[in-house]
Amino acid sequence: MRLEQLQAFLAIAETGSFQGAARKCGVTQSTVSRQIQALESDLGLELFHRTSQAKLTLAGERLLPRARKINQEWQSATQEISDLILGKQPELCIAVIHSLCAYYLPPVLQRFCHDYPEVQLRVTSLGSDRALKVLKDGLVDLAIVMNNRFLTTGREMIVETLYDEPIEVLVAAAHPLAENEYVAWSDLIHYPQVVFKDGYGMQRLVQDKFERLDATLQAALEVNTLDAFRGVVRQGEFVALLPHSALVEARNDPTLAVRSLTEKNNLSSDNMPMTRRVVMVTTNDRLQIPPIKHFWQLVRESIPPQFDTVLRSAS
Repeated sequence: MRLEQLQAFLAIAETGSFQGAARKCGVTQSTVSRQIQALESDLGLELFHRTSQAKLTLAGERLLPRARKINQEWQSATQEISDLILGKQPELCIAVIHSLCAYYLPPVLQRFCHDYPEVQLRVTSLGSDRALKVLKDGLVDLAIVMNNRFLTTGREMIVETLYDEPIEVLVAAAHPLAENEYVAWSDLIHYPQVVFKDGYGMQRLVQDKFERLDATLQAALEVNTLDAFRGVVRQGEFVALLPHSALVEARNDPTLAVRSLTEKNNLSSDNMPMTRRVVMVTTNDRLQIPPIKHFWQLVRESIPPQFDTVLRSAS
């Protein structure tokens, strides 16, 4: 059974003749006749009485309401696809890591809402691993996350590198590690740390670094917001390893101190600086949809200068 056969059947039922159906469908009468014969052959029963006026048989009467429903569903589906092509989608869902939600994304969101006022923009702040999972599950259209090559592989995935940034140490202003401009790894490992919960790329990055140092990470507390990190560290005992862009407010807080990491006196031969890479991820098919493509381009155009401006203003 083919769609054009059902459409020919509906046209005959509406016009009452094969000739009228041919005009309605824009094909020849012989084409309509072949389509109905093929449909009747598939079903095993005649659908019309071949008289001066094509009247439905019992089988035709049973088929008619279902054929209408099938045709309506097809028209609805094709209209939705056409709307997607034209950019007429009801919403755009994005998953973003916390630091970008707070300090980079708002101007981009405002620009997008101005350019696509009819699209409801939904932004969710998630850890990187969780954000990539909901992207793969089709629950969001685009994710801006810390890169995880194990979750961004696949022929359907499109990955755009946005920037690399250093990981720094957050401590209370009165903490012993705040006395110097730089913190050595050999000193850092002796203090209990506040870390991100499972599902956050930073937790994995920090854990991997300590394993390479053959040291034990003293993860005393798990949190998942930047406010919580600042609040806990401010108490004086704990330290936290956080990316540069997540420390904008901490730099302006006299009760806190941000210090750079140094590889001097390192515990291993691993002399690579600790950084994280932030990427934007979507799928091939989504990037063909105008609102998603537009948001993607806005991020590409805006994030390097915007990110640099935020960091300079916080210094």
